[in-house]
Amino acid sequence: MTLTRRHLSAGGLGLLGSTALVACSPTIPDTGSVGTTTGGTADALDPKVRQMLAAHGIEAATAEDAVASLDRVSKPRPLALTGSVGYDQVAFADDSDQVTVPLTGGQFYLSMAPYRTQTHECYYHNLGGCQGELVDTPVHVTVTTHAGQSLLDEDTTTATNGFTGFWIPRDHTGTVTVTAEGTTASTPFDSGPDGPTCLTTLHLA
Repeated sequence: MTLTRRHLSAGGLGLLGSTALVACSPTIPDTGSVGTTTGGTADALDPKVRQMLAAHGIEAATAEDAVASLDRVSKPRPLALTGSVGYDQVAFADDSDQVTVPLTGGQFYLSMAPYRTQTHECYYHNLGGCQGELVDTPVHVTVTTHAGQSLLDEDTTTATNGFTGFWIPRDHTGTVTVTAEGTTASTPFDSGPDGPTCLTTLHLA
């Protein structure tokens, strides 16, 4: 198992984000990876990756743990540590280093930011950069496949970044519905290899 780190150029930092808008990037940088992607139980993080994350207050045993923890850090965005989430990998970066780590648990991370008046374009969710409008807002979320299978039906609260994220099975398509304070929004989802991990088109009305 090898770890590849590369010094980020100014362009690379711009891709992963100094603002909420640019942080939601259209591509996941290919910078090498740790381990291999498999189904089932997630692999343990390489100690060097854990050390990088711990320097920013993220204690995580797996990449999946790190994704969930970073998404719910209770500080305004952008953070010093970013993480751009794709289908089966996440690219973590700070002011000097970047490392891409596979998501080996066989699940797809779907993060959403419902809104009323303001949103931003997004495709691959940036855990330390994307900022949604509705912070600390109770919501009810359902995720249903086109075949009628319920993948999620849960009450939750958006985090400081205005997002709420969930691990769902890969390779499904269907509809996400969010309800908040009597208003509802729906949008398609795709948890396949080309699907967006960031949903910012949920206009509550």
